[in-house]
Amino acid sequence: MRSPISILLLALIIASSLGGLDVDVEAKPQTCSPSGKLRGKKPPPKKCNRINNSECCVEGKLYTTYKCSPPVTRQTKAVLTLNSFEKGKDGGGASECDHKFHGDEERVVALSSGWFNNRKSCFQKIKITAGNGRSVVAKVVDECDSMEGCDGEHDYQPPCPNNVVDASKAVWDALGVASGEQGDLKVTWSFV
Repeated sequence: MRSPISILLLALIIASSLGGLDVDVEAKPQTCSPSGKLRGKKPPPKKCNRINNSECCVEGKLYTTYKCSPPVTRQTKAVLTLNSFEKGKDGGGASECDHKFHGDEERVVALSSGWFNNRKSCFQKIKITAGNGRSVVAKVVDECDSMEGCDGEHDYQPPCPNNVVDASKAVWDALGVASGEQGDLKVTWSFV
């Protein structure tokens, strides 16, 4: 059996061989498992808004729901989607944080339910970075609901995946993404 001193010495030798004691080792990310399924309902005629290529629920289709999102890091991986927060557009009702609508020229986002964290992320600023190296700071004003959908409140759209930053046109423009290419983009983000 080794003594506590020999174990400490062994740990110091390993640490020094890795380049010093201040080794930046990230823990294995926690998993975020699905929390259930939601059965799609057929939207009433002309009730599902397809602006920005929004998806409408399909009757009988099962949609995965999530209470959680992947852990937030300095470079959280996400999918950036396009959303209008204006009245009558594809965002559905008023924003969850302030119960207001926001113009397409405002740099605002909705986060998947786990990241939105029961409104604790409201009005926080996040930095979004695209693969082209450009970044933008935007304000969280809404939730991209990962638990509910396929109803009037959610504009008859399916639940959001658990890794979405749903952004206004102003965010996409600031990232230098051409209008015809806006809609689905792998990005990283973090709270500012």
